[in-house]
Amino acid sequence: MALTASQYNSIMRQYEERQTRNRHLREERLRHVYDTIDGYRALDESVASVSVAHGKKMLAGDDSALKQLRERLHALSGDRARLLISNGYPENFLQPVYDCPDCRDTGYIQGQKCHCFRQAEISLLYEQSNLKQILDKENFNTLSYDYFQGDALISYRQAVEKCKKFAGNFKTSYQNLFFYGTVGTGKTFLSNCIARECIEHGCSVIYFSAASLFDLLSRSAYNFKNQEGMSSLCSDLYTCDLLVIDDLGTETATAFTLSHFFTCLNERLLRKKSMIISTNLSLEDCKNRYQDRIFSRITSNFEFCKLTGPDIRIYKKLTNRNLQNHISESEDFS
Repeated sequence: MALTASQYNSIMRQYEERQTRNRHLREERLRHVYDTIDGYRALDESVASVSVAHGKKMLAGDDSALKQLRERLHALSGDRARLLISNGYPENFLQPVYDCPDCRDTGYIQGQKCHCFRQAEISLLYEQSNLKQILDKENFNTLSYDYFQGDALISYRQAVEKCKKFAGNFKTSYQNLFFYGTVGTGKTFLSNCIARECIEHGCSVIYFSAASLFDLLSRSAYNFKNQEGMSSLCSDLYTCDLLVIDDLGTETATAFTLSHFFTCLNERLLRKKSMIISTNLSLEDCKNRYQDRIFSRITSNFEFCKLTGPDIRIYKKLTNRNLQNHISESEDFS
């Protein structure tokens, strides 16, 4: 991704803050163990003295000193672990603490950007800082079946199970989902549920409404001074772990948007990068609105998930309004 110097420095400051916070946490744990477990400090200090003593032996030409040092350090490590366990602490209680164990909060693995750095880039460059607040409210833990009845309830339960399977197998199974159905039946909510699970497991997620995505592509394409930015945007769209395009059909359909939609779709299919697309259009409307080559790729490579039922947003508004009226009436009688 094309980051400015200030953007890069902003992300790296986050890593420095994590390292500092986690280092202090480990130091606090160590002080607590020294104060509460007799003999642990002495074991820790003996590691240094043993290392120095055997280092002198190695400098003096003792060929067996290195092997002896390793054996002694291994024994001391075992003694410390047993002492922690016997006092009710987990064996790894004093191990270094990391937000991301994969890169150890450095942002890089063998010179390559870690998945956590990549997600930080996505959040920064595409101004999706509000996505976290949305996903805190819209996830599998907050999911409710209260708004559905009959066949719509059966259909929604099946859709939820399909989404949980999609999220659970995301790292090991390539798959794409296409949500369609009437307005307000939970398509965006379920997309958010999957996005939350993927982000929680360290996957990079780009989330756009169709209208905002193609508006961004249009503005970037005609900004001739920022062709590098356009190239970077397309690269990210093609390579992120999960691309979510919400409300397909709300964008202005032009030769430009159709061309870019096909390119984005085709590139991700070739790279086997997962997608979720949602739309309020019927399949017949999708077929009429988009080119045959687009529609055929969707039908051939996506699992379809139809959602029906009441408009949940309207239902919530009516419920809240009735609740407020009930409260007002109760206050009048009190």
